[in-house]
Amino acid sequence: MHGTIGKHPALTKTQARRIWLRAQRLDAAAPFGNGPAATRAAVEHLGYVQIDTINVIERCHHHILYSRIPEYRREHLRQAQTVDKTVFEYWTHALSYLPTRDLPFFVAAMKSHSLRPHSWYGSVKKEELRKVLRRIRKHGALTIRDIDDDVLVEKDHEWASRKPSKRALQLAFYTGALTISERIGMLKTYELMDRHFAWEKRPRPASERAILEYLLDRALRSQGIVNLDSICYQDAPRKPAMRRLIERRVRRKELVPVQLEGAEKSEHWMLPEAIEGAAEPADGIVHILSPFDPLVIQRKRLKLFFDYEHRFEAYVPKAKRVFGYFALPVLVGDDIVAALDLKTDREKQTLLVQKWNWVGNGSHRLHKRQIEEALHRFERFQLASI
Repeated sequence: MHGTIGKHPALTKTQARRIWLRAQRLDAAAPFGNGPAATRAAVEHLGYVQIDTINVIERCHHHILYSRIPEYRREHLRQAQTVDKTVFEYWTHALSYLPTRDLPFFVAAMKSHSLRPHSWYGSVKKEELRKVLRRIRKHGALTIRDIDDDVLVEKDHEWASRKPSKRALQLAFYTGALTISERIGMLKTYELMDRHFAWEKRPRPASERAILEYLLDRALRSQGIVNLDSICYQDAPRKPAMRRLIERRVRRKELVPVQLEGAEKSEHWMLPEAIEGAAEPADGIVHILSPFDPLVIQRKRLKLFFDYEHRFEAYVPKAKRVFGYFALPVLVGDDIVAALDLKTDREKQTLLVQKWNWVGNGSHRLHKRQIEEALHRFERFQLASI
């Protein structure tokens, strides 16, 4: 399976890719099964599912789940969030769905936001915050559309709202006073967190040591092979303490250092038993991936493992785009072979291929047939919500 360089196992890029794909559950047809239980299982295994507002095709949180649950339905995520309450929304490197079982690892961040709010919320007055909390406490959960008595102000940012209450709701969300109890499209329903989860007593915040253990274990489970950048993605201040934790685990032989082809000077680690766990993906596996998929979002890691540099060009001037406005990487087996710029035409009820970019190796003729079959399935998924 692997050779050694010095004392460290050496992995080829193919082996490394397959280990990562196995960890991401992208090497099998329906790794979590189907139905609402599969949605909970997928979020718990991946650790987070990113949320984004772009709606050229289906929003990325639904798309990410569809990539691992062929029979996924949007109501399954609603059931997990609103009915079963097994997932919740909060900030990781971006706003994401997270397993409710992991909530104690985010309570400290909520407290930190309460003590030291981000400058974005500096304009929120204490009375505005008390007003929205009092209203929800008395009348129940609400959306920003339910607030119709605000004195409107001018926007100070493209994404801002003219209603001061919106920023107050967001601040209360980040401090953990409120949670998002339901989401329809991008319209969020806010509820008191304690009432939503029917807690008699709020979970205690995990210690920083426990948070580090959690982040490392989450990365090992969902990435297979890790380095400091992949564990502490957009969380650089934790890197020194994370390195010390990794070194302790290596001394206890709970982790092994590995060397990756093309990155011999970079440090990577994995669980000892995972070294033998890389198998060839199941025949016919094709995934049209979201640019926010956990496999794609860390661009440097994607380039290292797949020799593919993804270009997210939604905010690039049209004349400078190479792949297109919203290109999606296409995984065939264990290679990224194409990037398709897709758009859902909701009026005509069809999926449009605006640009087809070949980026990989192998038989384009064979891959094209496989990808077209996947596109038909993807189109049915896209149109199911219309």
